[in-house]
Amino acid sequence: MNDSNDFSGKNGKVKVMYVRSEEQDNKGNDKRRGGRDGGRDDRRGGSDKRGGDRRDGGRQERGGRSNRPEGGRQERRSDNRDSTPRERSPWRTVSKPDSEEFENDHGGIVGKSQIDPEQLRKQRQEETRIYGENACQAMFKNRPDAIVRAWFLQSVTPRFRDALKWMAANRKAYHVVDDEELSKASGTEHHGGVCFIIKKRGGMSADAYLEQVAEKDCVLALEDVGNPHNLGGIMRSCAHFGVQGVILQDAGMLESGAAIRTAEGGAEHIKAIDADGLTSTLDKFRKAGYTIVTTSSHKGSQDLAKAKLPAKMVLVLGQESDGLSDSTWDQGDMSLFIGGTGKVESLNVSVATGVMLAQWWQQNKIN
Repeated sequence: MNDSNDFSGKNGKVKVMYVRSEEQDNKGNDKRRGGRDGGRDDRRGGSDKRGGDRRDGGRQERGGRSNRPEGGRQERRSDNRDSTPRERSPWRTVSKPDSEEFENDHGGIVGKSQIDPEQLRKQRQEETRIYGENACQAMFKNRPDAIVRAWFLQSVTPRFRDALKWMAANRKAYHVVDDEELSKASGTEHHGGVCFIIKKRGGMSADAYLEQVAEKDCVLALEDVGNPHNLGGIMRSCAHFGVQGVILQDAGMLESGAAIRTAEGGAEHIKAIDADGLTSTLDKFRKAGYTIVTTSSHKGSQDLAKAKLPAKMVLVLGQESDGLSDSTWDQGDMSLFIGGTGKVESLNVSVATGVMLAQWWQQNKIN
């Protein structure tokens, strides 16, 4: 009963509680005074043991006069004593003192949030999670300023010593956690011991890419290829064979955690090119001097092993099941297939990409 918060309701108002007095028996009688009438007579109506009336004589001795009007409260009390006694309630009212102000308890959280939900949603759209030791090492080496937050297992921290020092010096939050916590942070059990939250790069336009055209350049174009592991394998092959530009309808697919993890660091060397319309984008590259090379295992074309590949070309690949659409196939200035035993219908798209890019690299020797 000493805690002031016990008297407060949910709405902050004082709540009134009725508690039974410890000094009363079950019949409502005062144990100390032996009943209502006798107790009041001894305390208020009786004479002062020290001599004289306590109410009147005591006040007159201190102040010479009484502050109460004559015949006031004393007469009313006397009238009450003469009335028929009613059964006294065993409950008494207890309330919070007026001097104590109510304070809401919010578990230590005070004030209103300063984070705008719309701003938070936009921020999350501009960020992505990557994981895997090689992917994160490449990320730190090439774009450290894009790192927002990081998680590490203790076992990998010696190999990320430089990254940890840099993040501490630049006030980037990082956490050394156990495997379970890292799985939650990365969203996968295949995190490789580290996870970064980074700012997305986004895609670039075809016009922006063509402003810096090299004398020898191979650009990859993908139609309806969306599997992140295939995309990761494709980026890895592109980085190995000196291919920087990758055209696709949704450039954000190259920044998924699984794709970057599979690329093993190759994603940092790739420029995603947005294609609002694949046909119109291919036409822009053709006008810039590129040869459009389409690929298929279902239609008649030239064997890759016998083909002379141009120094500037856009290599177009489609999904494994259906290959390229007819409209895209018709855009080709040159068409290729990869010869084999014929025991399987086709190669995985990421494997086919690696084979073709290796042939282009050998013929053009790009350093």
